[in-house]
Amino acid sequence: MAISALETVVVLDCPDPGKLADFYARLLGGTVEGEGDWVEVAVAPEGAAVRKLAFQKAPGHVPPKWPSAEHSQQFHLDFYVPRAELEEAEREALSLGAELLRNEDGGESGFRVYRDPAGHPFCLCFR
Repeated sequence: MAISALETVVVLDCPDPGKLADFYARLLGGTVEGEGDWVEVAVAPEGAAVRKLAFQKAPGHVPPKWPSAEHSQQFHLDFYVPRAELEEAEREALSLGAELLRNEDGGESGFRVYRDPAGHPFCLCFR
């Protein structure tokens, strides 16, 4: 018997939940909900259920380093974009405060790796 349904919310620790929520709301076209130590971003893709990311204030937050065995990323987020829109998506992500970490092959591998303003790795991917 399952003890819960898979209705998860991914929660990222960070020094400033409102600032990081704003970054992801702009990146994903979502809306910011709440303020203070716990802030969420709600994203409602057309025809799909609302999905949420949450951001929790973590005093003394130490961002992961990628790649690094000593400061492992623990996990990362993948966001899919149409291949023809990858360059535009990258420009927009960078203008919002993302930092490019890996694009050695011009994106031919199907993804590019970035760091959000709090240091969490994420990828823009295409199929």
